[in-house]
Amino acid sequence: MSPAARAAFIRIRWRILSLLFGFGFLAYFQQKSITVVAAQMMPGLNLSQFQISLIEWGFVVGYAVFQLPGGVFGQRQGARRTFVIIGLGAFLATIALPLAPYLLVGTGLFVALVAVQLLLGCSQAAIFPVSAGVFEVWFPPRQWTSVQGLQTMGLGLGAALTPPLVATLMSSMGWQPALLWVSLPAVALIALWAWYGRNSPREHPSMSAQELAEIGTQELPPVDAKINFKQLLNILKNRNVLLLAFSYLCMNYSFYLLSNWVFLYLVQERHFSILESGWLASVPPLASAVGAGVGGIVTGYLCRRLGNRWGYRLVPMIAMPIAGALLLIAVGVANPYLALAALATSFAAVELNEGAYWGAAMTVGRGDTMAAAGLGSVDADTRGVYTTPDVQERSIASLKLLLAAGGEINATEFRGQTPLHGAAFWGWNDVVQFLVDHHANLNAVDLKGKTPIDSAMGRAGGNSRGGQRIDVHEDTAALLKKLGETAAK
Repeated sequence: MSPAARAAFIRIRWRILSLLFGFGFLAYFQQKSITVVAAQMMPGLNLSQFQISLIEWGFVVGYAVFQLPGGVFGQRQGARRTFVIIGLGAFLATIALPLAPYLLVGTGLFVALVAVQLLLGCSQAAIFPVSAGVFEVWFPPRQWTSVQGLQTMGLGLGAALTPPLVATLMSSMGWQPALLWVSLPAVALIALWAWYGRNSPREHPSMSAQELAEIGTQELPPVDAKINFKQLLNILKNRNVLLLAFSYLCMNYSFYLLSNWVFLYLVQERHFSILESGWLASVPPLASAVGAGVGGIVTGYLCRRLGNRWGYRLVPMIAMPIAGALLLIAVGVANPYLALAALATSFAAVELNEGAYWGAAMTVGRGDTMAAAGLGSVDADTRGVYTTPDVQERSIASLKLLLAAGGEINATEFRGQTPLHGAAFWGWNDVVQFLVDHHANLNAVDLKGKTPIDSAMGRAGGNSRGGQRIDVHEDTAALLKKLGETAAK
C-alpha cells in the first residue's frame, strides 16, 4: 500500500483520537500508581491507611474542583496548548511523589504528598472536558459516543497495566524508582501532541477536503473561545447539565471505589500476595475497558434508532442497577476468585455508561462543549433573506442525495428534532411536502415534546441571537395539518 493510500485510510481525526487515547491511558496510569505503591509506602514512610486515603483524597478534590475551570481554560486556550500545559503539570506531580521523601519527613512530608496529589488532580481535571471539545469538532455527531467510549477504554487499559507493571518494578527496585521510571513516557506523548495536535480539523496542515466533508464541521456552532461569566452562570442553571452532573457523580462513586481500592482489597481482605494482587487487580480495569468500548458503540446505535433522549438514557438505566447488585455480591461471597469476577463485571457495567454521559454532555453543550454551555444561533429571517432564492430546491436536492445514500428520513439531531421540524421552522413548504412524500413522521416530537407544527408556529424556539424573535409560518402549519389529515384517511 502506497504512503498516499495509507494516509487516506488512516484519517487525521483517528490519529488525533489515538493521542487523546494516550493521554487517557497515561492519566490513569499516573493516578492509580499510588494505589499499588501504597503497600510499601505505608510501612516505609510510617503512614496509616487513613493517611493514604487522605493523600488520594487530595487528588479527588483537585480533580473535582478543577473540572469546570479546566474546561473553561481549555476552551479559552485551545486544546493544543491546554494538553501541553496540563500534561507537564501532571508529569511534575508524578515525579514529585517519589522524590518528596528524599527531602522531607514527618508532617511536612505528609502535607507535601497531599499537595502533590492535589496538583495531579488539578492537572488531569481538564483532560476529559477538553477531549470532549476536541471530539465535537473532529468527529461527526454520530460517532461521538463511540470515540468517547474508545478514549475511556484507554483509561481502563492504563488502570489495568498499572498493578502488574508497578508491582513487578516495585518488588525488584522499590516503589520510588518504580514510579520514576513509569513517569517518563508522558514526556514523549506531550512532545508528540505539541507537534501534531491541532484545535480543529481546518488548522491541520494534512487535512484533506474529503475528510472535512466527512466530518461536516461546518454544521457545528463555532467554539466560543471567549466564554464569559454569564455563560458559566448559564451552565450552572442548565437543568440538563445539572442532572447529568449529579447522575455522573453517583456513577463515579462506584467507579472510584473500584479503581482506587481494589489492589489493597485483594492484599488485605482477600490475602493475595503483592505480585498476585498486581496481576489480579488488572482484571477489573480490563473489564471496564471492554465495557467502555462496547457502551459507546451500543449508545451510538440506540441514539440512531431511538433518538437522543432514549438513546442516552437506556444504557445507564439498565447498567447502573446491575453494577450496584454485583458490588454487593462481591463483598459478600466467600470465594476470592468469585469476588474478583463480580468486581470485574461490576466495573464493566459502570463503564458501559461513559459514552452515554459524555455524548449527552456534548449534545447539550454544542459549541461550548468544553464548558458544557449554551447553544449557538443565527440572526436571520426564516423565509431566507440571507439565503439564495433557490434554497428549497437545493435543500431537496441534498435530501435526495442523502436518501439515495441510505439516510434516515426521521433521523434526529442534538435537540431531538427531525428534518421535518427544521423545514417547518424555516417555513419551507416545498421541503415539507417532499419530506412527507418520503414518509417523514408528521407526529415526531423533539426533546421538549414539540411537533413540526409547533416549529412552524414558533413554539419550538426563536430564530434570533438568543431566540428572542419568533417567526410564525401559519401557511406551513396549515400544510402540515392538511397532510396529517390526508395521512389519517
